[in-house]
Amino acid sequence: MALFDMMNIAGSGLSMHQTWLDTLSYNISNVNTARATSGSAFQAQYAIAQSAAGPEGGEGVRVSGIALGDAQGRMVYQPDHPLADANGYIRMPDIDLGSQMSQLIMAQRGFQAQASVLRNAQDVYSSALSIGKQS
Repeated sequence: MALFDMMNIAGSGLSMHQTWLDTLSYNISNVNTARATSGSAFQAQYAIAQSAAGPEGGEGVRVSGIALGDAQGRMVYQPDHPLADANGYIRMPDIDLGSQMSQLIMAQRGFQAQASVLRNAQDVYSSALSIGKQS
């Protein structure tokens, strides 16, 4: 039964890391999204991970929600921008590209680690089944 628990935990980790990767890629792709000062800035998305107990007592992780970043963003002076207000300002998202890229690397490595655990568990399960066939 422990083998199935390991596969379930790795599967939940894969799902959580995939959501994390999705939110990071969404944030990175919108880092330069300009808006008029009369509206809200693009709001970054942040996956909220939470430990989760499975139906049979197994552990794992799940995404409990998506938090949104600051709607105020930051004001940038660009008088030649088509969305600029009378004072020459536009609203840009308050996203630190360096931080997002660092988190992207962490999320990718976590995803790869979970995939490796799942692959190893499947190999062990397949080996156990082949031992039973040889008897």
